[in-house]
Amino acid sequence: MDLNGARMRYLRAGSGAPLILLHGLLGYSFSWRYTIPGLAPHASVFAPDMLGAGFSDRPRVDHSMRATARRVLQFAANLGFESFDLLGTSRGGAVAMAAAAECCHGTHSTLRLRRLVLACPVNPYSPHGKRLAPFFATRFGAGGFRWTVGRMPFLFPYFHSRLYADRSKIPAGALAGYKAPLAIPGLFEHALSIVKTWTADLRELEEILPKLRSIPILLMWGDRDPAVQLSSMEPLARNFEKVETVVFPGVGHLPYEECPEDFNRELIRFLGQM
Repeated sequence: MDLNGARMRYLRAGSGAPLILLHGLLGYSFSWRYTIPGLAPHASVFAPDMLGAGFSDRPRVDHSMRATARRVLQFAANLGFESFDLLGTSRGGAVAMAAAAECCHGTHSTLRLRRLVLACPVNPYSPHGKRLAPFFATRFGAGGFRWTVGRMPFLFPYFHSRLYADRSKIPAGALAGYKAPLAIPGLFEHALSIVKTWTADLRELEEILPKLRSIPILLMWGDRDPAVQLSSMEPLARNFEKVETVVFPGVGHLPYEECPEDFNRELIRFLGQM
């Protein structure tokens, strides 16, 4: 799809009500390789590589949470949606909440968001990243990051493996799949541009949460998530009137990869309620 002059790649499968899947930081549509076939019999599933990530173009655009959320809604509008469901994970969860707020009270209020699913979403109540992200946003921190990834490529598989609770259960081909977009220059620059607005995005997210109070929401978490703490689920859930929570025991930050059958079952159950 052409999105404001840049090429956005996306995967599509299935039939039925539209469901958009939003990946996390340094992820892309590959993250949903077990979710898409599981959900395809129940919904029309769309998994974009957000601009700057995956195999989409890497334009120099605003990658703040709100700007990214508006591109998600432009993506939905370009596909002709009137209503849709939205699933976001990690940083994509924060973007999904911002997109939901835009649907309810913002520039895309003509689009109707039916339901929101958040898997281990970045949120204002988890302390992880609150100190590290501002450091990488500085010139010194960004320079150190570029130097490190350029000279120590082995760190990518190290940090990738840390997202799983049980590293012996990392799916075959997972590391190769996540490394594939590195062939296109600019992926780490994209990540750094996101980090620059991280603190401001979290403040904004806390302000917009009351706008989501009436949306049906499913929160799913691994109880051994090393990236976004499970302890943040309860204060996040208190912002919503129609909220369900699911916790997967012995699972880390990527439940859709670590326990895909359980993840898909809960997702299908929730989406089938309306």
